[in-house]
Order: sequence, then structure tokens, then C-alpha cells
Amino acid sequence: MSLRLYNTLTRQKEPFEPLDPKNVRMYVCGPTVYDFAHIGNARPVIVFDVLFRLLREIYGKEHVTYVRNITDVDDKINARAAERYPDLAPEVGIRKLTEDTAAQFHKDIAALGVLEPTVEPRATEHIVEMVALCNQLVAKGHAYVAADHVLFDVSSMADYGRLSNRSLEEMEAGARVEVAPYKKGPMDFVLWKPSKPGEPAWPSPAGIAAPGRPGWHIECSAMAGKHLGEVFDIHGGGIDLAFPHHENEIAQSRCAHGTDVMARVWMHNGFLQVEGEKMSKSLGNFITINELLETEKFGGRKWEGAAIRLAMLMTHYHQPIDWSRERLIEATGILDRLRSVAGSAPLEILDTQPSRMLVEYLSDDLNTPAAISYLQKLCQKNYHDPQEAAQVLVDVTALGLLPNEEQILGAISELRRIESSRRLQVGDLLKTAFGQTTIKRSRSSLREFAVAQFDAQPFLSYQRYASSGVTWDRLRFLHDSNFNIDKLNRLIERRLEVRKAKDFKESDRIRDELAAMGVTLKDTKNKETGEIETTWEIAR
Repeated sequence: MSLRLYNTLTRQKEPFEPLDPKNVRMYVCGPTVYDFAHIGNARPVIVFDVLFRLLREIYGKEHVTYVRNITDVDDKINARAAERYPDLAPEVGIRKLTEDTAAQFHKDIAALGVLEPTVEPRATEHIVEMVALCNQLVAKGHAYVAADHVLFDVSSMADYGRLSNRSLEEMEAGARVEVAPYKKGPMDFVLWKPSKPGEPAWPSPAGIAAPGRPGWHIECSAMAGKHLGEVFDIHGGGIDLAFPHHENEIAQSRCAHGTDVMARVWMHNGFLQVEGEKMSKSLGNFITINELLETEKFGGRKWEGAAIRLAMLMTHYHQPIDWSRERLIEATGILDRLRSVAGSAPLEILDTQPSRMLVEYLSDDLNTPAAISYLQKLCQKNYHDPQEAAQVLVDVTALGLLPNEEQILGAISELRRIESSRRLQVGDLLKTAFGQTTIKRSRSSLREFAVAQFDAQPFLSYQRYASSGVTWDRLRFLHDSNFNIDKLNRLIERRLEVRKAKDFKESDRIRDELAAMGVTLKDTKNKETGEIETTWEIAR
């Protein structure tokens, strides 16, 4: 099975052959952290998360390096910080804005089932590399100094415009850029510029005395070069970045390093519009990821992160998406069906490898619509087949449509170990994860705790665990306090023993000890045997 990807640079689908199969390298442009990420920003994050997962599956987790940057120096950041924090010193306001916005971004995309990249560099942490790159370009005659700026000389690169498939003459004719008097050519772009009062500033390259800051494009060349090398395997991002950002990245990197390419494969996801119109604040249809997750702004309800993710993957990444309430409703229905089947899988037959068919569909240029269609047909055809149900579970997890797969599979492994003698269904875990309260009361408290001890943040938003009334926040309290489940069971057994021996003083002492741990005991008499049985719950 070979991986084939559409390469924007060559305009064709090609077999993917990494430079080094033991170190597959991918760079994707990340957010500029001046405001909450919108749903258009979510699309490349999700698309390239799927590719990251696929590369890890094919080449091994330890052999894939994924870099997704954070832009934390930018004109929009400066303006927003001044607007939002007028009473703070500029550097303090900028730092607060970027840190808070980055934290929100991470929280939002985590809800979308996105794995953390291998490296997440920040622009402000790579100024030294940007200065060095500017100096290289000036020394090689590809950049020049004018009015305390360093500018890239587009005319110095013979095949500038190859990625966007436009000649220099075409770009100049259609350019809507301010032609500064210090520019040699209208398409020349800024690598470095002087800082205004109150803006972030660093010592400038190329002998410029005035302190300054980097232009937009130079940061990605510097960060990609540092973490992935002069030439790497894949560069991804939204189609809106192909020109000028990615075109300029290529120019900077190739001319500085003297290479034929920057990345061997360039991948771009299509645009996103909202209910037939371009998303914009002026039209009132601008929607952030957080608003979808936490408010009823879009479609009159909150939407689950997995449903948002699935709605994105229902369209091939090349194609534009028309974002709508109907799309989210459809995705929610598909998701419920997949989970219902996945939840019927017995633990004892569960594997952790995605199916061959799923990998084949994804290996065909990330054909997620075909992969989803395959899973839907599998559900319809084999609803009562435990082996197929187990495979659906693993495949859905591989697509990022369940909580973090390490949490899920780790919890399943632990449950299987604890209760290996029983035929248990994965649904006992999954139904909990998705806020359903259908787990039978007959299931032991031991398994309740085993599930709870995994740090599964998506679980914690749900209020109830089963009909027993044990809440997730109380279970989390036990986990955070390093509660010892083995000790609990020993104490309960010991108390039953001393009660039978009529040592009620010791029985009361054990009850008090458990109460101090936050555990309440409940004694009931078995109707058939007349024996006293003890269950436990978290003290309210």
C-alpha cells in the first residue's frame, strides 16, 4: 500500500517517498494569536492532524516530526493588544494577549480531537534564526537594505511564482500592494522592518542601526529550517496561504540555502464559506471554534467537537466547504451511529490497528469522505458482528472521532486486565465518554474507578456517571488525591469481617477512616441470602 498525495507544486497526485523514512518531516502554518480561531482556521488543523495520524501509522510514531508554528509577533497583535489593554505597558499587553489567545487555541482544537504536534515553535523564540536568514539573503544578493528595511528582491529568483503558477508580470499587473518608494520592484517583500515606539523590537540584521522586527513570511522559513532542515517532506496550510505567504517562504528558503525546493510536497486545503457566503464579521456570519463548542450562536445549539471534526472530514480537503447547520446535524447523526456500533465491541477481541481499508482510503490523498462512507456501510452491514464492531471502534478512534486514542485504548487495556474473566463491551466505557447514563448498576465500583483514573478531559464535562449518581467531578477528586482503590477494597472487606465478629467499635472506626477519605459506605441486605453487602460512593 503506497501513500499518494496531491502536490500543489507539481499539480498532480504523486506517490509519497520521504527523504528519510525514519524521519518523516512536515510543517504546517499555525495561528496568529491575536483573536479566537475561527472555523476556517479549524480546517487545516483537522486536515493535517489526519495526515499526521496517517504518517505515524505508516512509518511509526517515533519516525514522524510534525511542526506547527505560532505567530506571536504581528501588526494585528500589536493593534489588538493596544486596543484591549490600553493601561498596560505595550510589551505586557502583547504578552498577555498572545499567551491567553494561544491557550484558548489549544483548548479549542483539543476539543476537536487534534493531537499535539511534535514541535510548536513560536516566532518570538526564533528571532536569531530570522536575523541570520536575512543576513544570508543580503550576502547572496537576494535581498537589500532600504530605509532601515530588509527586502527580498523578487527579480533575483528566476522561477518565483512557480507554486501559484503565475509569472512575475501577471503578479505585478494584479498586485494590490503599496509600492513604497524604497522598493526596487513592486513585488519585493519585507523580511525585516523598523519597529515603531511601543512595538516589540530586536537588534536588526544587515548592519541596520535601528531596532526592528521580522516581516510575516521570514518566520516560517526560519522555524522550518531550524526544526526540519533546509529541505523537508511536506508543507501544508490553507489555499489562501499559497500566495503570497508560501510563495515567499519558498523564495526565502531556497535562495538562502541554495536548494531546488524547500519542501518536496506542498498541500493546501480548500476554502470554507458559511451557508453559501464568505465568512466575515460585516455579514454577521463570522464564527469561532469556541462559539460552536460553547454557545448557541450557530444553529441554536452547542456542537460537540467530534461532530465539528466529522463535518470537516465529510468533504475532501481539496474541495471548498459550505458550512451549515444541516451539515453539523448530519455529522452528529453519523457519529451517533458509529459510536453505537463501536460501543458493542467486546473487550477480549479488541485490536489497536486501523483496518486495511481505512488506511487505503486515507492513503489515497486523504480521501476522508470515502473512509467515512466505508465505516457507515460497515455499521449497516455488520451491526451484530462483534469483530466488525471492534474494528469500527479502532477506525473511528484512528480518525480522531473519539477522545484521545491513548486515553481510550489505555483505559480499555486496563479494564481488560482488571476484568479479563468477563465478557465486557467497550460501550461500558464509550457511553460514559459521551455523556450517556446507560451503564448498568451491576457493574463494579472497581471498574468505575478504573475508567475514572485516566486523565480524559472530555469526560469531565459530563455531569453523571451511570444511574448510581456518582459524578465525574467526584471521581476526578479521587484521582487527583491519589486515592488508593486497593486500600478501599481491603478496608471494606475488613469491615465486613469485623461486623460478622460483632466488633462494632472496629467497624465504626473503619467507616470513619473511609469517611475521612471522602467515601461513604452503604450497607444493604441481600434478599436471597440475608448477607450484608456493602457498596461505596463519594461523599456528597
